[in-house]
Amino acid sequence: MQQHRTITGSILYTSKKPGREGQERGREYFTWTHHTDGKKTLRARCEIDEPAPTVHRDVTYSIDANDMPMDCFVRLVIGDKFMGAGLFIMGPDSIECESYGPSIGRISQTMPINGEYDGFGTHPIVADAYITRKIDRSTTTPRKFRTFLPSPDHRGATPPVIAESVIQLGYVGTETVTVKAGTFECYHYQFSDPDGGMIGLSGEAHPPYDVWVTADDDAIFVQGGVGGYMQTWYELVELKR
Repeated sequence: MQQHRTITGSILYTSKKPGREGQERGREYFTWTHHTDGKKTLRARCEIDEPAPTVHRDVTYSIDANDMPMDCFVRLVIGDKFMGAGLFIMGPDSIECESYGPSIGRISQTMPINGEYDGFGTHPIVADAYITRKIDRSTTTPRKFRTFLPSPDHRGATPPVIAESVIQLGYVGTETVTVKAGTFECYHYQFSDPDGGMIGLSGEAHPPYDVWVTADDDAIFVQGGVGGYMQTWYELVELKR
């Protein structure tokens, strides 16, 4: 008899750009495995069709019973060509990375953590939702939110290497949200970057990013969108748990 619990689902990516409103621009398929010792593993496959070049990302990410990262594997295909793969291992004082790809060759990195941090930003939308568990909902005042990343690009479309980001994350409130996958009681959060803590390849700070997350311990992504130059929307279309 299996002791773990499994959650599966899919997310539809659409556009809010003028002339493309509501058009499909990608999709994400995910599986969460919850173990009886409190540890969890996320497996996510993400496909971005627009804007070019296309992005195909595979992520396997594990966290401990305190929701802190343990290890993460990322593999990227950009424009339907292999860009890179990397394994990240998180220790108490440093993060290690073994990565390779056509443009970077084979690299080994070790980056000191230097204090407390909130998590690892893996880039799948479903992971953006789960990391909101770190926020105190007794206040709606945003706080600085420190993470490490496998790519500083806003789409995660660069070879896997260790990067650091400090943005802001705030709790907005509680709302009932209906999407294709059903109706859910949700917590609403917003990521923002007023200090430019995450400058992407566009040379711009990350635009405001609103997410609605199931109001339970699973913290499943329900809907969300990014404004500014990105103009994207995401919606949960399938969920089984």
